[in-house]
Amino acid sequence: MEDLCKKLWATFQNVGRRHGCVGMGQAMCSVQAVLITMASQDEIALFEDEVRSCYNHLETMTDLVAVWDVALSDGIHKIEFEHGTTSGKRVVYVDGKEELRREWMFKLVGKETFSVGAAKTKATINIDAVSGFAYEYTLEIDGKSLKKYMENRSKTTNTWVLRLDGTDFRVVLEKDTMDVWCNGKKLETAGEFVDDGTETHFTINNHECYIKAVSSGKRKEGIIHTLIVDDKEIAETFQ
Repeated sequence: MEDLCKKLWATFQNVGRRHGCVGMGQAMCSVQAVLITMASQDEIALFEDEVRSCYNHLETMTDLVAVWDVALSDGIHKIEFEHGTTSGKRVVYVDGKEELRREWMFKLVGKETFSVGAAKTKATINIDAVSGFAYEYTLEIDGKSLKKYMENRSKTTNTWVLRLDGTDFRVVLEKDTMDVWCNGKKLETAGEFVDDGTETHFTINNHECYIKAVSSGKRKEGIIHTLIVDDKEIAETFQ
């Protein structure tokens, strides 16, 4: 079945390319135009059914074109993108759930915008033609390339990963707002001034925690943030 599909698919694509087709319906019309002088109506109808069946089969096999992992304050989110380069179909999944779907897009390049995470962070997938029938897919978060966004994020957040009572916890501090997130939820916190800086207190599974902020004394380093859990310092995780 798969070998037959590949042969039919190659014929289908070659004819479609010669006739400048983009969509399934247009390409099928071109295939018909070529076959009508070569086969009977019954043979043409059979070929059409086989092409449609194989089209659906191969589209399912080859549509996933890009996967990204995006670290936000509420967790690490997996973004998957399916792009049917014949039908133009576009499907976006966030953490395994369908976020966006478009069927039969005649324009194969463009962009799709959607939201990610609890804070509804804006994300955009750009679809660009590279050469021939090859495409490039890039992800932007809040209007920045994923690389640039993560570089900027490393300057504005601190992240710690720890294990308490047999459970893993991911704690994120947003330094611009002093919001604290743990495993996808924003925590209630209480801040207080101390002799050498500030402390932001909260609890995780009844464990007393606080983030201490003190000046580094160096302009380039700025403020140093340290997580203390049950009076023990937790090493920062760099993502």
